[in-house]
Amino acid sequence: MVGTEYVSMTPKAAKEIWSAKVNGESVEELITSNAILLDVLRDQVGTLGVKRGCDLGTCGCCTVIIDGDARLSCLCLAGQVSDSEITTVEGLSEGAHLAPIQTCFAEHGGSQCGFCTPGFLLSAQALLEENDSPTDEEISCAIEGNLCRCTGYQQIVDSIKAAAEIHRGESEPVPPASNPHPNPHPDGPEEPSMPPGHAR
Repeated sequence: MVGTEYVSMTPKAAKEIWSAKVNGESVEELITSNAILLDVLRDQVGTLGVKRGCDLGTCGCCTVIIDGDARLSCLCLAGQVSDSEITTVEGLSEGAHLAPIQTCFAEHGGSQCGFCTPGFLLSAQALLEENDSPTDEEISCAIEGNLCRCTGYQQIVDSIKAAAEIHRGESEPVPPASNPHPNPHPDGPEEPSMPPGHAR
């Protein structure tokens, strides 16, 4: 750099329109041609359930389902999956009702600190959509790219096996904790009262 002039040593990446169906909704974003899918999903689409872990493809925290396959979003250019159908952890539930894999993780202790959980949930969901009667070996193979420092993995395997039973219709799903409301904060006839000292 000399004075106020700055000469870039490498050209900037070109911008392009990226579109995909994310969690059932069509999205369109202006991205750089070298944008990583993880960054586009988190920073532009706003699906913060996709976790940034190692950025090297070794921890599985950033796993998403792309056209039915579990893939690592940190190793995938967004442009490679343009016009694909992408599911993040936010897309597993139906409104306020959790998917069987989510409730089973809660019931069987498959989630502890929770940071790795979205990746495990999506790897497990991709497995169950393809095979609703996986063996222990098949479950282990499906989650071998996901790292967990809390559970010791047995609770995760138990959670996936329980979700598989629900997928096969052999056990009932856990009932929802409450009925979903279209508006959890309905407007009343008057403004709600606030404690003294709080601004309106």
